[in-house]
Amino acid sequence: MSTASGSPVPTAFSSHARASSTRPWSRSSRPRSTIERGTTVSSPGRWRVAFQVEVKHGTAAPARPEAVAGVVLGVKTLAVVADDTGRTRHVPNSRHLNTHLKRLRRASRTVSRRQGPDRRTGRVPSRRWYKANVERNRVHHRVANLRENALHKLTTSLAREYGTIVVEDLNVAGMLKNRRLARSIADASFGQIRRRLGYKTTWMSGRLVVAGRWFASSKTCSRCKAVKAKLPLSARVFRCDECGLVLDRDVNAARNLAALAAACRTGTGVAGDRDTPVSKPRGADRRPAPPAMAARPRRSGPVAQNPPRAGRKRETVVRTPNSRCGDRHGPSRPKGRDAGI
Repeated sequence: MSTASGSPVPTAFSSHARASSTRPWSRSSRPRSTIERGTTVSSPGRWRVAFQVEVKHGTAAPARPEAVAGVVLGVKTLAVVADDTGRTRHVPNSRHLNTHLKRLRRASRTVSRRQGPDRRTGRVPSRRWYKANVERNRVHHRVANLRENALHKLTTSLAREYGTIVVEDLNVAGMLKNRRLARSIADASFGQIRRRLGYKTTWMSGRLVVAGRWFASSKTCSRCKAVKAKLPLSARVFRCDECGLVLDRDVNAARNLAALAAACRTGTGVAGDRDTPVSKPRGADRRPAPPAMAARPRRSGPVAQNPPRAGRKRETVVRTPNSRCGDRHGPSRPKGRDAGI
């Protein structure tokens, strides 16, 4: 792996080696590379060796450097891609977790029937529990491998074809609070798709544009740019009240994202990437503080001013080690002999 300037940087990849192989590790690695270190990793049912290798990559360019693609992520369809020429591409979601869910539940029930570890009593797990737990971990590992393979194929194909890719800034943490869609959203790995598109577009000398979180890509008509007031999630077809456009919801959003790249180049602030200056200052989306909170002075030094309450005047209290500055009940009462008991 190398930086944008072409200087080599360390990278890591996994390599499988047989126990009977006598080939040197340096010959098994990639050409024109130097092995720096290696780490053994134990996976369910297999062992791996991860090498950190310094490789110098050559400059690469996408197949269509001037093309712009908008990518909309979803649950039923993993990604809907629409470019600036009007071509649309649908990437189905394989749902690897749902496919292996029956097998995973069966393996989990088997583990629960075995004698497992107990920290309270210090009980040691049985051998049958270890064996059943390995079988369950193999299912998890297979699902993770299938998901990773699908995400790498999707992001690599997008980075190799388009010069500019526009994605949404999704609130994945908030989306996971929906208990009906949390499992499917977590299985789709929206955050991993955006992260991998980030460094793969850099490798291919491309650009990744992230639209603002409040950009109404689904509610905006891709033809006349009219914005609908409401569009529930159950409405999968977009119908414009102004021009009468009837289009799939995700396709309409993908076209709006592709058109947003032109606005990003002008520096309007509606979208941002590393090369585009954003006009809005940091924290502009936050709600401003109330006037009473904004006018409250800071308490610094030995003298502090209490904020005025209703029907009271501002009072200045000198802080001492035994005083409660700003306490509603006034200064602390003396104890012992000084209390007059």
